[in-house]
Amino acid sequence: MKFGSFVFPVSHNPENDSKVIDNTLAEIELQESVGFEAAWLTEHHFDGASAYVDPLVFGAAVAARTTRIKIGFAVVEMAFHHPVRLAAQTALLDNISHGRLIFGVGRGSAFNTYEYLGFGIPMEEAEERLAEAEELIVKSWTTENLDFKGKFWNVKFPALRPVPYQKPHPPIVRACISEASTITMARIGRPILIGVQTAEDTANRLSTYKTEMLGAGFTEKQTENALNQIWVARNMFVAETESKARELAQPGFARERKHFREAREIYNPEGFPPLDTSKPLPVGEDFDQATIIGTPSQVADQVAELRDLGVRNLMLKINVGEMDTDAVQKAIKLFGESVMPKFPE
Repeated sequence: MKFGSFVFPVSHNPENDSKVIDNTLAEIELQESVGFEAAWLTEHHFDGASAYVDPLVFGAAVAARTTRIKIGFAVVEMAFHHPVRLAAQTALLDNISHGRLIFGVGRGSAFNTYEYLGFGIPMEEAEERLAEAEELIVKSWTTENLDFKGKFWNVKFPALRPVPYQKPHPPIVRACISEASTITMARIGRPILIGVQTAEDTANRLSTYKTEMLGAGFTEKQTENALNQIWVARNMFVAETESKARELAQPGFARERKHFREAREIYNPEGFPPLDTSKPLPVGEDFDQATIIGTPSQVADQVAELRDLGVRNLMLKINVGEMDTDAVQKAIKLFGESVMPKFPE
């Protein structure tokens, strides 16, 4: 298995933004030193949900302070970017990092109407914009004398510079929330990012992806290559005892969920519906379902269960809810020293 970090640092107070950003960079440097494969960066605006906001600018800082760890996007909110500018920025980042970029894309938040209002983009256009933007970005990376005419963008230019470091371009992965989007991506052989789900749903999603990709005519080798690029997200915290791990991680999880919900309730013009207490919590709201937790031995057992279900790459969110950075760094070291060696690639 390969392990990466889902770098999603909440800053609950604007006065803390700079400190959280500094701590996050230090945590990524430490993750590289213990052998993490990738740091997955996200994008959210206006609410402190992602303190560094912009994965492109922050990714350049990561590239400057590291030498090996891959820089993935989980994800760029494509609705808020001009595709040609994004193609140029990512090509530059791919060169700065000497080919460490993984270009993860998504339409944008499914819940934060206020982000779309902030950029003046109709939320209902997001899906169409994503498809057209991805096509235009790939053509920008790979085509000379490009003359592109689409629904949202009409562009013409001689060639993008710099060209991407990776040839023909950085790998592309797509965040998929639904089974339908998973099937769509499998049929074109596009690797995916899978958010927090139950173990059963994760296994079913991976099985569906493989079946659909083979059914679309891809070879076993091509399908295995795509499966090797699929990343599955979980929260994770490890400590010397399970009680200590829970003592540190559960309050952060609760703070983070409260932060997300309150932002949507306050900033969305339509508000945000309350949780239906007559139904089980959604997986992402349920600490025990969303989190790998415990001692190194317990965490290794939980990772092994996911491996046995077909998970090959885990994207781990370690700092949840603006946790104490010393505790987070201890967890990173403990995971690297006592868990990762049990899962050689």
